[in-house]
Amino acid sequence: MELITTTESLTALCKGLSGETFVTVDTEFMRESTYWPDLCLIQVAGENINGLIDPLAPGIDLQPFFDLMNNPDVLKVFHAARQDIEIMVHRAGIVPHPVFDTQIAAMVCGFGDQVGYEAIVRRMAKAQIDKSSRFTDWSRRPLSEKQLIYALADVTHLRVVYEGLKAELDKTGREHWLREEMDILANPATYRTEPHDAWKRIKVRLKSKKQLGVLIEVAAWREREARDKNVPRSRVLKDDAIAEIAVQMPQTKEALNQLRALPRGMSGSRIGDAILNAVKAGLETDPKSLPQPDNGRDDASDATQAATEVLKLALKVVCEREGIAPKLVATSSDIEAIAENDSADIQLMHGWRRELFGELALAIKRGEAVIGFERGRVRVIPAPDRSGIKAAAE
Repeated sequence: MELITTTESLTALCKGLSGETFVTVDTEFMRESTYWPDLCLIQVAGENINGLIDPLAPGIDLQPFFDLMNNPDVLKVFHAARQDIEIMVHRAGIVPHPVFDTQIAAMVCGFGDQVGYEAIVRRMAKAQIDKSSRFTDWSRRPLSEKQLIYALADVTHLRVVYEGLKAELDKTGREHWLREEMDILANPATYRTEPHDAWKRIKVRLKSKKQLGVLIEVAAWREREARDKNVPRSRVLKDDAIAEIAVQMPQTKEALNQLRALPRGMSGSRIGDAILNAVKAGLETDPKSLPQPDNGRDDASDATQAATEVLKLALKVVCEREGIAPKLVATSSDIEAIAENDSADIQLMHGWRRELFGELALAIKRGEAVIGFERGRVRVIPAPDRSGIKAAAE
């Protein structure tokens, strides 16, 4: 088994694949020591053609591959496509389209939340994947025959998985559900990372908008620093350090030096000065421009907390009935938001999710539907006539 290492052989491969209805795609990359993932191997397969592309080969131009990814006449099939597509956005500025993500399709078809590739291959392709090469260093050359066999299997099995899921979607009539998800996946806006959104990935309990302003600015500074230096975020500053800075809001080097999560001596460095500048910017942020800090929703009313629990149970009941992964329909945050506010602008209240569960969630809140038993099974059913209940109670 040989790697494609020249632009000429890559051009020939992509020319052949451009005539296919669909191609399966996967990548191997390393990002332990970088902010941007280092692309180390590309696997691609059509119905009768497949190839392994070496992006680290001296002098190779990957443009023929990126042109294939940008070809609107060829469907690109991935499993868990997000990171693969992010690499292409960074390397070539393109978002492959149209796309089909077998992980999301499997969730639509009732395989569970974020089904693993090995599990779906066992079930649909009746094959066993040798996982021993998964965590090898893909940047080292030469790659072994075992590594190459493992890498190619990812895309050859994916052909069978795609065809099986496509048939299931056609049978259930849920293809339009998946289409909505693929439109998001193929939207360039999905891959735009704004430094001022980086705070959302940091878990910390805050009590004030001043603390939130500091969290936003310090996290944004770290994001820019990591991106500019192409190093992992944690190498610049760890999450727990940012959380402590947000809570304590240090404004002097002395105060910064007292923080337990910061390395000793950082307060006197360029990094320390940058942190203090970010804290200052956060404290100067207009509180009216900031969202309410998430403090674990301890201040939620008893009624809101009760509604959240009821809606979570209803979601589980509906998803079991429909054979779809609950996580794909709504997150815990979605449920909490709709429990608190009927007009919450969340993903649950748009498109097929609203049809499947959003409207029902509102009906439950209005008392028009309840969780009950129907033919011995738990169901969400229309609320019984209240006048009849009242009369019976009297």
